[in-house]
Amino acid sequence: MDLQERFWEVDFLRGVAIILMITYHFIFDLIYFGVYSLNIFSGFLWYFPRLIAGIFIFLVGISLYLSYTRTEILGTYARERDFFFKYLKRGLWIFSLGLVITLVTWIFIRGEFIIFGILHFIGLAIILQYPFLKYNKKYRYLNLAVGVIFIIVGTYLSMFTFNFTWLLWLGFIPQNLFTLDYFPLLPWFGVVSMGIFFASILYRGYKRSYKLPNLSNKLPVRILTFIGRHSLVIYFIHQPILIGVLYLSGVLNISYFF
Repeated sequence: MDLQERFWEVDFLRGVAIILMITYHFIFDLIYFGVYSLNIFSGFLWYFPRLIAGIFIFLVGISLYLSYTRTEILGTYARERDFFFKYLKRGLWIFSLGLVITLVTWIFIRGEFIIFGILHFIGLAIILQYPFLKYNKKYRYLNLAVGVIFIIVGTYLSMFTFNFTWLLWLGFIPQNLFTLDYFPLLPWFGVVSMGIFFASILYRGYKRSYKLPNLSNKLPVRILTFIGRHSLVIYFIHQPILIGVLYLSGVLNISYFF
């Protein structure tokens, strides 16, 4: 595998997740704005977005491992400090995009604005995962252990609410929390760790450890891998586009936001 190449199947899966996300958000918008009445708090519509998020976040772990391994092999950074700053800057950039989402939702959807959503989480996770990436070769099963522990503890915590807000980001859910997007470190950090662990098996040394036919030139695959490579941009613009479509179709009154 050329170190300049990407693993098309990772981008492909991310592209599939993007399509599923847009599909769910379109359904959610129809429900949220009162076009249809469906229950999103149980059954398929409760599990569906969590499955999509799980795929995204698992792929964050895989991508982190691939990025770290590729950079390590190329010897891009001579000093450990510079190596760390790469992930610090990337994490802060994505976290700052999360803050933009917070501001926009606070302006337009004050009662349910996003406090600690998926971009906040991914930005923080990229920074906090650095030690686990650094010591992955020596302590590979540490990521598996962290993944299992965080998922179990986070699932347990999700059954309770608390009368304080300052640990919301960790997974201590405040009483009367109303937010459109919430991804605390517990349990989702564990999903990133699981991604790193499985990537260290599937892509050790930046090489596939399994056989896969090359489908990257097939048109549907090319479209989905393109979408997967630009997932952050698409995530940022898809909701305004969906809302614009609903407005132009006449099912949404724009005065809802004002």
